[in-house]
Amino acid sequence: MKSLLAHINKAFDHRIRLAIMSVLMVNESADFNTLKELLGVTDGNLASHTRALENEEYIVVEKMFVGRKTNTRYKATQKGREAFQAHLDALEKIIRNQTEDKKEK
Repeated sequence: MKSLLAHINKAFDHRIRLAIMSVLMVNESADFNTLKELLGVTDGNLASHTRALENEEYIVVEKMFVGRKTNTRYKATQKGREAFQAHLDALEKIIRNQTEDKKEK
């Protein structure tokens, strides 16, 4: 079990970061307001969690103007996609091991 835990990525420990990456894995990109609505979080919460993922180079931020308003979009990087998939694989292995242990009892 210890070796399985080694593959759990601390960057995805928080449910908001887990949700951000989940959205970005199935969509090419998502803008700030869409993520905010989907996740039901405040501006500050979303900004701090996207910044944490950006610092890990798991997402990139694109800022552009639509009319006079700033539109902030997020995309998962290849590094982020690979790290998130490895995290999901590790979680799946842990769950599978627990299920197999229960079947043996």
